[in-house]
Amino acid sequence: MTRDSPPDLLVLHAVRLTGFADTPVIAHRFGLDAAETEEALRDAEARGWVGHTAFAGTGGWSLTDSGRAENERRLAAELARAGGADEVRAVHREFLPLNARLLRACTDWQIRPAAGDRLAVNDHSDPAWDARILRELADIDRALAPLADRLGSVLTRFRGYDTRFAAALARARAGEGAWVDRTDVDSCHRVWFELHEDLIATLGLDRHAEP
Repeated sequence: MTRDSPPDLLVLHAVRLTGFADTPVIAHRFGLDAAETEEALRDAEARGWVGHTAFAGTGGWSLTDSGRAENERRLAAELARAGGADEVRAVHREFLPLNARLLRACTDWQIRPAAGDRLAVNDHSDPAWDARILRELADIDRALAPLADRLGSVLTRFRGYDTRFAAALARARAGEGAWVDRTDVDSCHRVWFELHEDLIATLGLDRHAEP
């Protein structure tokens, strides 16, 4: 039976996944009420788990070190109650080779080596080069769907990564190249990075210690 997460945990986790975002974005991440999200954020701020900063006309919330530890503690407890730790670890193992492919595809989207410049920026003037990358992303998309189903069968909050990735890819294939790798839209890369962070946080792993 899939387990739903309590709203206060979802708010704290949304801060972790978005990295730095304002209240509406954090509320939107898990479809939460904006006013309740603001209240939860203020409570977390009082506990020293999140902080709000503003600069250059923008502002947002981010986790403190103690908030990151609290987030991981609560995620571990939730996963233990759900009885799905083995399944999430198994999905993570299958995710890693796909992660390497995704990172390579995004690099190739940004860089196309040329004579005398192996780090030449991809100006997207070679349709065959870009088409190859989009085919690779489509293969990754097909591999992601069953992994997302398995994660979603353990915890409801894992649902949606596959549909978000597929939507971003559809826009990229329709000619909106920013939806491959931009960080200010829900691009393939952003969705993937978020899923990776979600797996790491849930399992209490160190991203830099992964094989």
